[in-house]
Amino acid sequence: MQCRAQLSSTFYDRTCPNALNTIRTSVEQAVSNERRMAASLIRLHFHDCFVQGCDASILLDETPTIVSEKTALPNLGSARGYDIIEDAKRELEKTCPGVVSCADILAVAARDASTLVGGPSWTVKLGRRDSTTASHPLAEIDIPGPFDPLDRLISGFANKGLSTRDVVALSGAHSIGQAQCFLFRDRIYSNETDIDDGFASIRKRQCPQEEQNGNLAPLDLVTPNQLDNNYFKNLIQRKGLLQSDQVLFSGGSTDSIVSEYSNNSHTFATDFAAAMIRLGDISPLTNQSGIIRIVCGSIN
Repeated sequence: MQCRAQLSSTFYDRTCPNALNTIRTSVEQAVSNERRMAASLIRLHFHDCFVQGCDASILLDETPTIVSEKTALPNLGSARGYDIIEDAKRELEKTCPGVVSCADILAVAARDASTLVGGPSWTVKLGRRDSTTASHPLAEIDIPGPFDPLDRLISGFANKGLSTRDVVALSGAHSIGQAQCFLFRDRIYSNETDIDDGFASIRKRQCPQEEQNGNLAPLDLVTPNQLDNNYFKNLIQRKGLLQSDQVLFSGGSTDSIVSEYSNNSHTFATDFAAAMIRLGDISPLTNQSGIIRIVCGSIN
């Protein structure tokens, strides 16, 4: 089971009172430049927390002693937003040097990203510290994959102290963002019964059977830049883009939760916010553990 350390929403009130505003400014600028960045920042926090806990290990660059998580398959060529976190960190170092952790910046940036694309807000608990190590092997194993069956998704989240309901709520982040062709090609060419024919044929235009692996497609065709409950309506219509999306509504234990969220946007928003708080609680380094990195990509 994960240890739940004492984090606090008021952690920087005295040591860096403008910390949250500084982070928000960086995130606002990034998302106004490119709406898709909101999805990338939420995903970055998620991919960080699933490996060694929420310790900013995902931000560490390759060195002679560190095998970076950035080159692990779930992150390679798809994880983005590192520069946004570094921008925020650079600004924070000017006003309160050595105070705000990169792990906390990731957690706050994910919340701000949500609110900037119409998603819910929540009070971020703070006080995480940064790791001095990364784990490329764990990043390969622990981060949920786009081809995972339902039981594997549920057990992977449970290993991090997250419930089946959290699985479905957090998957709702796929209401925004895009996926690369090679991640959904098998699904749209499968002729399986769990995919709408018209939907598959639209997706084939941007994703031919051969090559064009990196072509991007929105995870939600209807409101691709809005964090809303439309993702769940898509699943009920068999229009989930990734296999790991559609398995949430395929005759299994999560069907009822998908139905609930598709019918009630308020319930989804509330559960998403609560699940994001629990995500941020996964095995943080606190007190004497870890360090405060001066640059997020390297150890001081």
